[in-house]
Amino acid sequence: MRVHHAAGVGYQRDSGGYERSRPSYPLAALAALADALPLEAGRTVVDLGAGTGKFTRLLALTGAEVLAVEPVTAMRERLAELLPQVAVVPGTAEDTGLPGGCADAVVAAQSWHWFDQEAALAEVERLLRPGGALVLVWNTYDTSVPWVRDFQDIYFRLAPGDLPSPPLPAGHDEDEGAGSDAWRRAFDGRPGWGTIEELHVANPHSTTVGDVVARMMSSSHIAVMDPADQARVRAEVEAMLRSHDATRESGAVEMPYTTDVYWVRRG
Repeated sequence: MRVHHAAGVGYQRDSGGYERSRPSYPLAALAALADALPLEAGRTVVDLGAGTGKFTRLLALTGAEVLAVEPVTAMRERLAELLPQVAVVPGTAEDTGLPGGCADAVVAAQSWHWFDQEAALAEVERLLRPGGALVLVWNTYDTSVPWVRDFQDIYFRLAPGDLPSPPLPAGHDEDEGAGSDAWRRAFDGRPGWGTIEELHVANPHSTTVGDVVARMMSSSHIAVMDPADQARVRAEVEAMLRSHDATRESGAVEMPYTTDVYWVRRG
């Protein structure tokens, strides 16, 4: 399976940090999707790049059958441990190994930007039954908060040039350097797809300053660094957090996210 080096190695090294330091998703977002698609018993959902199952476990609450696809062994093993009732298979978004026409919905939560979008869309088209939908979900930082903006600046400054860009937060543009709208453009002129619908839900994450540091250190392009470079990144993040009143102490802190949900139907 072809997986970007940063994801394949970084997430393999620190799947525990990934699971511990990242937020889940609002139940309001799940409820909106469950009503719109719908997601319910008798329906089948494929979860691409399922990771440790942050969104998979919510999909399972709908009563739909969930098929989780994850190429990184450590992530897949953690998902299977946490969700023994969910079928999880090795595979990529571009080559899931699943039978054609098996899905009423295909979901990619916090993962679509890692994929070869042309090949992934072709695979989604193969998997979906008529009238099915593709759902893309991302948690994005609320950078109106100064320390969060500084945190994100470190993340992007250290990212290698070939690291896939996550989506633009709602209301931002590509000139700001905080993501890409390439995923939207992939649908331009592509036959058989409807209009992209979207929902944006506040998702404040109660965490600790220590886990904010862990969030940075479990980022794929940081986790893949050698120990000396990781130590320098950790020191920079810790110094930045000490420079802000909201994160100067080592206790609890709220990390503000927005959950951006997009879905588009296949005719």
